[in-house]
Amino acid sequence: MGVRSFTTSLLLAGASLSQLATAQTIVVEDAVLPANETTVAPAAEVVVPVTDSTEIPFDESEVVQLTDSVIANLTELQLTNVELFNFAPEGNTSTFEKRLFGSPRCKTFPGDFLWPSKLVWKVFDLLTGGALIETVPIGAVCYKTSGVYNAAKCQHLLDNWGTHEVHTADPTSLMTTLYQGETCMPQNGVNNATARCTLGSFPAYSVEVRNVAQIQLAVNFARNANIRLVVHNTGHDFLGKSTGAGSLSIWTHKLKSIQYLRNIRTRSYTGPAFKLGAGVQVHELYEAAHQQGVTALGGECDSVGVVGGFLPGGGHGPLTSKYGMGADQVLSVDIVLPNGRFVTADETQNTDLFWAIRGGGPATFGVVTSMTVKAHPKTRFSGATWDIITPAMGLSEETFFKVLFAYWRRFPEYAARATYGYSTIFPIGPQMYSWTMHPWLVPDMTLVQFKAMIAPLLAEWSALGFNIQPTYFEYDNFYETWRDTFPHANVSMSGLRTGSRLFPASNWANNATLNGLMEAMKTSLQQGSALIQYNIKGNAPAGTPANAVNTHWRTANWFAIMGAGWDPTNQADFEVVNKRITNDWMTRLKQWGPGGYGNEGDVMEANFGEAFFGSNYARLLQIKRRIDPDDVFWAPTAVGSERWKVEGNSWLPIQTGRLCKV
Repeated sequence: MGVRSFTTSLLLAGASLSQLATAQTIVVEDAVLPANETTVAPAAEVVVPVTDSTEIPFDESEVVQLTDSVIANLTELQLTNVELFNFAPEGNTSTFEKRLFGSPRCKTFPGDFLWPSKLVWKVFDLLTGGALIETVPIGAVCYKTSGVYNAAKCQHLLDNWGTHEVHTADPTSLMTTLYQGETCMPQNGVNNATARCTLGSFPAYSVEVRNVAQIQLAVNFARNANIRLVVHNTGHDFLGKSTGAGSLSIWTHKLKSIQYLRNIRTRSYTGPAFKLGAGVQVHELYEAAHQQGVTALGGECDSVGVVGGFLPGGGHGPLTSKYGMGADQVLSVDIVLPNGRFVTADETQNTDLFWAIRGGGPATFGVVTSMTVKAHPKTRFSGATWDIITPAMGLSEETFFKVLFAYWRRFPEYAARATYGYSTIFPIGPQMYSWTMHPWLVPDMTLVQFKAMIAPLLAEWSALGFNIQPTYFEYDNFYETWRDTFPHANVSMSGLRTGSRLFPASNWANNATLNGLMEAMKTSLQQGSALIQYNIKGNAPAGTPANAVNTHWRTANWFAIMGAGWDPTNQADFEVVNKRITNDWMTRLKQWGPGGYGNEGDVMEANFGEAFFGSNYARLLQIKRRIDPDDVFWAPTAVGSERWKVEGNSWLPIQTGRLCKV
């Protein structure tokens, strides 16, 4: 990829003093010129890394970088406000604003005296090569007062609101709208000529990233201007981590590079691998692995971004019981740090960061541009699916819970066989439930072996009067197993929130303890909670380098997500349901499962550090303070987030307010 030299790309052009008085400028040979597309080229140069045959190559986007020499050129040319794009001084990440005015209590917000002017944003756009996007909410096309109303586009949006494709194509849209404040829902603009669409928690601007230099510019600009910074890929986000009012967003979705490396060697691994750009989604990874005749570990939902959120958060998926957590697959990380520098972290360099980024959470230590992950052999999968509702089967509530208890009691036995039992239970009426298994699968097992494994359970169920007829399957590869047996997830969830618990195997060592856990789960279901459950084990395979995966995952046999919806027109119901999730269901179950999964956890978890990171939290916090002392990166429930809060929230952390220090 060719990039013009910054100096030689400056074209001299005449300009009157009146034009320069209201513009950003540069100085070339004592002539003051306006800074515009003609005179200013993107602030980047191609950097050829010094590598040997054992190192993982940069992809096309990563060789285009912001460097000290580029900054020096900008400074020599006296570009107006060039200091906003400088790297942090060696040894700290202090903002330019902090050095001028001391330490502000809050991030700079639109309307503040120090909020950058339109002219400054224009220079930022020039330096990124036109990558800056001023936010227009996705739902604005449905509002006649928005200035962008379009009936055809509105109808398309409404028709596809529940699909992930419509959201991932937008730079700021969220699939969980609660944390945005639901200030521009397309449904609310239809048939209401006076309805108004506002930004809510959507960022003020986004950078549509296509190279590392653009990320570096965004990080430096946000740090020096003291602006809240968020990182956004697909919007598949259950806790509001990828949005924030008055923020600058780094939109990584276009970093789609997938490199298959047939054989690499690290200190702990020799074999095939994939190098994945930050925008790669689960379905793209699975398709690439299938084409290469190998297997890769990702999540179950096709819209999930693999590199930015899934892997840093730990990452559980259909192959976890066999190959470990997603973070256990990571061999190398390329990342832009809070100081703006682009580095690689692996087993030989930046080792503390390499430990932390693998499980220590997204949007915490920097902007990941790519990760290199293990690829595994093609293998066989067998399993079953079913979809039942209790009244149709003539099952009483009492019998249904006996059926569930029989299944739950066998979780250690099944987890030991590397099974992945993924099912959902929903209350559908008084003492009535639906139960969908989608799917229960086991790698390296024939269908005959799978049927033999579950035969004792089916016999026990039959004795209870539960005579289920599962739909069985067998495939010789993972991709077709996933494509054919997993659900296409519904997204853009409104009026719904969840929390999670990880239940360790120790609960099964004592009947009284196990009975207590099962009765507590039963009570929660009877009170209206949904249950998304996984019979899974998250221990690390032998030889995996130590990482920051939540230590609660390492002993778990059962991962449970619980939650409920509410009437969106009833504020009292909204508060009652949300507080019940945290203060009743999550608190009650904490006795048996003190940990939760940060990517799918309760945003109101009181002691989130222990729950989402376990015994790793103290070390993670130490690394965070060293790498990012001024919290350039912040997200709810992220490492170190307890130092800040979003103003205007009385109890539920919606991201619509100003971010300020506690």
